[in-house]
Amino acid sequence: MSTPSTSSVSRAAPQPAEPTGRADHRWQILVVIALAQLMVVLDATVVNIALPSAQKALGFSDGNRQWIVTAYSLAFGSLLLLGGRLADLIGRRLVFLIGVAGFAGASALAGAAGNFEVLVTGRALQGLFGALLAPAALSLLNTTFTDPKERGTAFGVFGAIGGAGGGVGLLLGGLLTEHFSWRWTLYVNLVFAALAFAGALVFLRKGAPTERPRLDLPGTLLVTAGLFGLVYGFSNAETHHWGSPMTWGFLAGAGVLLVAFVAWQTRAAHPLLPLRVLLDRDRGASFTVLAISGAGIFGVFLFLTYYLQLSLHYSPVRTGLAFLPMIGAMIVTAQLATTNLLPRFGPRPVVPAGMALSAAAMAWLTALGLHSSYAADVLPPLLLLGAGIGIALPPAMAVATSGVAEQDAGVASAAVNTMQQVGGSVGTALLNTLAASAATRYLAGRGAGAEVLARSQLHGYDTAYWWAAGFFVAGVLLAVALHRSGAPRPSEEGVMHVHM
Repeated sequence: MSTPSTSSVSRAAPQPAEPTGRADHRWQILVVIALAQLMVVLDATVVNIALPSAQKALGFSDGNRQWIVTAYSLAFGSLLLLGGRLADLIGRRLVFLIGVAGFAGASALAGAAGNFEVLVTGRALQGLFGALLAPAALSLLNTTFTDPKERGTAFGVFGAIGGAGGGVGLLLGGLLTEHFSWRWTLYVNLVFAALAFAGALVFLRKGAPTERPRLDLPGTLLVTAGLFGLVYGFSNAETHHWGSPMTWGFLAGAGVLLVAFVAWQTRAAHPLLPLRVLLDRDRGASFTVLAISGAGIFGVFLFLTYYLQLSLHYSPVRTGLAFLPMIGAMIVTAQLATTNLLPRFGPRPVVPAGMALSAAAMAWLTALGLHSSYAADVLPPLLLLGAGIGIALPPAMAVATSGVAEQDAGVASAAVNTMQQVGGSVGTALLNTLAASAATRYLAGRGAGAEVLARSQLHGYDTAYWWAAGFFVAGVLLAVALHRSGAPRPSEEGVMHVHM
């Protein structure tokens, strides 16, 4: 995609592409990639519903409970850029296969855990191999589908899975926990992994990059430590106050490390994340939208799950089923946005429209009460949110990776996943802290009866929804300001010009 600009810098003819798949098998490749992506995305929520059962079985404390979730997000979020660059350096097929096999092994280890330490270790290893798998999957998608119409369909499917995976995880986690065991929320990954691994062996071509620049070790250390500190600091905000050194200390350290990383990338001979990937206006806008969408999606899953189970007394399975219409709306609008709206109008009107619908849905959720009905009160805003995310998220993903140079495809894909993961981690921690503070303030001077306690929780959820709506409004403004007008248009070389 390109628009004329006196400051545009077009690259020379791209290097020969690494073979990724056979053209006549590209739709089978999409199925393989979708299976792997679903496995990684749903694992962010599938274990949540199983946590009480796992805690009872293994006997770990409430204070340690958060590490079952945090261990995964820490490893995943902090190692994504390294995983993306490894895919560029040693081959996407190989990294994809290693990621799938490693994720399956880590899931088996965590599922068979006999104590807390083994379970946390397994979850951390899931995050590590997920950090290899996720960017390799997206970069394979990016290099397999080059026809604009087919690319729109492929990214619509991929984006819908990215947005809906959390809801699928809630439903699957509830079903497996209620009818089998909490361990099956981890063992189920072996089924996805076996199918994805076999499909990759059959449909993905062997091959390696023609050029293998050296790995940027200083950049790797800086960004890995910086992202670890960022995710860890916001995770601590859930259990420590914001004034705790465990919160602000890690956040401040993360800020210093990430600034140092950016400075180093301007001087490194072989940068881990070439700044040309980030500095294009359309891609920069898309990365911002992905981070905000991640915060909003994780937020609604978290607080609406609490609301359905604690306020309306839904079972875990019924809670998961309640999200299915949202997922359906997301899938339908994702296809519409990527195959019809984005090619015709470009990202500037499409992405902000989706963000605006999402903001309206979050504001609508603040009307929920202790005795609201699902059909009249919960379902309409859920459908609107699904439509909004479906319109905004897949086009943003497509724009964020479109036209990236072949040798940067893996790291650009990793940056997409990093934005979503960091956005989700930061958003969840921030919204959870704001909700808890609002609930505490509501209780002050009102006593401690069951009705008052229930209303305090509801007040906390409302506070989180309003803040999430504000995030989406900020996304609207940033997307309008940064995205270029006009439909996407590839350059003569098939590679996006980089506008500085």
